[in-house]
Amino acid sequence: MSRQTTLQASGKRYGFPKSVRLLRTTDYRKVYSEGRRWNLDFLVAFALANGKPLSRVGLTVPRALGEAVERNRLKRRLREAARKHLNELGPGWDIVFNPRPAAKTVEFALLEETVQKFFLSCARQAVQRLAVQRPAAAGGLPNRTKTGS
Repeated sequence: MSRQTTLQASGKRYGFPKSVRLLRTTDYRKVYSEGRRWNLDFLVAFALANGKPLSRVGLTVPRALGEAVERNRLKRRLREAARKHLNELGPGWDIVFNPRPAAKTVEFALLEETVQKFFLSCARQAVQRLAVQRPAAAGGLPNRTKTGS
């Protein structure tokens, strides 16, 4: 029995489906050009509110970070951290993580904590953005009655 069959038979499916990944070069470029940049300890994160019902995450790991084995390991670790905390992000974000060289040696727990804090920060911003948009959607400025003429 293969591992895939075992996971499906148990009812648990772990993964990073295409629906939550940035796949197109144009999507990456849009996040880079229009999104906001955060300098985290060992990552650079770019985030752009997309207004869609799902959030998507992308990774860019430059060749300068090492050979393919090192880059792939770093991508696996970042993907897992993002997968574990994606539900804390909430809908409507396109995010790109670009690791720095220090990310290769950092403990996974610290990497995961950094991703989680970043996702929670984005979620708070989304709530604030909605709070600002609601009054405008409900009719704009509050009614003001004229007193006296």
